[in-house]
Amino acid sequence: MNNSFQFPSTHIKTITRWGIVVGVIAFISFLFPNNARFPFEFAEGVTWRYETLDAPFDFPILKPEAQLQEEKAMLEKDFSPYYVQDPDVLLVVKQNLEKKFESQFTLAKQDQQFPDLLKNKQRYKSFATNLVDRYYKGGIISWSPKHQDQGDDFVVNLVVGNTIQKRTAESLKTVADVEKRLTDSLPYSRLAEPEFLLYVMEDLFQPNIFLDDSMTSRYKKALLGEISIASGMVKEGERIITRGDVVGPEAYQKLVSYKSQYQESFSESRKPLGIFLGYMLLTTLIVVSFLMYLRSYLPDTLEELPRLSLILMWLVIFSYLVHVVETSGTLNAFMLPFCIVPIVVKTFFTDRLAFFTHIVVVLVASFLSSLGYEFTFLQILAGIVAVLTTADTRNWTKFFTAMFFIFITYVLGFTGLSMIANGDLYEVQWSMAGWFFLNVLLTMLAFPLIPLLGRIFGFTTAISLVELSDMNRPLLQDLALKASGTLQHSLQVGNLAEAAAREIGADALLVKVGAYYHDVGKTLNPEYFIENQSGRNPHDDIDDKKSAEIIIGHVIQGAEM
Repeated sequence: MNNSFQFPSTHIKTITRWGIVVGVIAFISFLFPNNARFPFEFAEGVTWRYETLDAPFDFPILKPEAQLQEEKAMLEKDFSPYYVQDPDVLLVVKQNLEKKFESQFTLAKQDQQFPDLLKNKQRYKSFATNLVDRYYKGGIISWSPKHQDQGDDFVVNLVVGNTIQKRTAESLKTVADVEKRLTDSLPYSRLAEPEFLLYVMEDLFQPNIFLDDSMTSRYKKALLGEISIASGMVKEGERIITRGDVVGPEAYQKLVSYKSQYQESFSESRKPLGIFLGYMLLTTLIVVSFLMYLRSYLPDTLEELPRLSLILMWLVIFSYLVHVVETSGTLNAFMLPFCIVPIVVKTFFTDRLAFFTHIVVVLVASFLSSLGYEFTFLQILAGIVAVLTTADTRNWTKFFTAMFFIFITYVLGFTGLSMIANGDLYEVQWSMAGWFFLNVLLTMLAFPLIPLLGRIFGFTTAISLVELSDMNRPLLQDLALKASGTLQHSLQVGNLAEAAAREIGADALLVKVGAYYHDVGKTLNPEYFIENQSGRNPHDDIDDKKSAEIIIGHVIQGAEM
């Protein structure tokens, strides 16, 4: 007796199904931020629709970002960089001067050149040394590339030893300045043979003042840190805004400051676990509501793992995409092609399920997005248009028309919301149209996704049916070569079946393709079927039982093929 325990396959499917559901909920929950969500949504110029709000605690009124950036720009404009004088350079230059002078003097002595130099060597050497000291007294600067184009009034902080001097660019010389001054002034010196020193002092000078990036950054950072981020204070109990008031610039800044302080205080006083559990609870409610809908109206979809996986996949994909966009800081969530969801789901299932799936995806994504109710409103509205306008993905004209309507819906919807907020058409951020256009371009990925997902999850799509109806398919080619009569019969049946399906509202393409392939089994014994016979009937040469087996067998053999 076999006592081995076998786990029922139905239980395995149930565990797998609920495992997928729990996995989706857990994955989405881990994407949510661990900080508190501000309980109010607001925008400048929009009416405050909540109760009158008084400050529950003291908080500073933060300066607008534009004001802070302006103050920082002004400070950086007036900031003087720090240049440091290197005392070792002068010693190196004097050593090089000594070497070059002696070398050139030896050559002049050998060639009996520069007679005055030969008589007054020390005078020439002292003159050259004094020139070096004079030029290095004020320092020779090597300008940083970012300061080369500054004017003569540009001020730098020159660090000499333990002192810091304010110097203008006009008072500082470069190597080129020194060499030009030397070339221009040396011929007018009291030396009888000044050209000798030109040879000696050629390429002699080196800069001894250099930019100190580390010191400059340190002082600039300290100076920027002194800029106050607040412009005032709101005391506990002070009125922030009254219900029904329009959010003006002052009230808006108070609300922004209150939101910042609220989230900071909440994060310090609350545990992230509580926030995580709250988001998980909301996600669970949304997903369970969706599953209840499937159980009531589409139980087959809930029971079949490929169908359920295809539906829940969109929740995971778009939740993750919104999370990536929000954390990037440079992208906009309006670029995400949410309308792919209703287009693809409608192709495989029904209009109602497509719209319901889209609603669920947008609801979850709205918790991850920081764009507020405008985001939710526009995505739901675009989803409605996508469901209503996308009739058949085989028809490129209708498909592009649907994309056009989706784009117009986004643009007009955003324009309306902006006009409500600003009261002026000129205040609309028309640059958002670029994000909407990118959204529609990405939505076009629905076309190649449909056959791909159909193959992965085992669905039959209109595109795959069109491929199967191609007369160049191997089975139909084989049917045409071996059983041309059967092929003509199948084509006629296909046309009749297609017309009948259209009349009763059935899937005409599916019925037509089914008719094309319903007799492919006859290719194994084509001569035993009357449409392929030319006079002689092979059934006359075999017994009735064998004849019946051949006729009945073509159905089974066709299904296997």
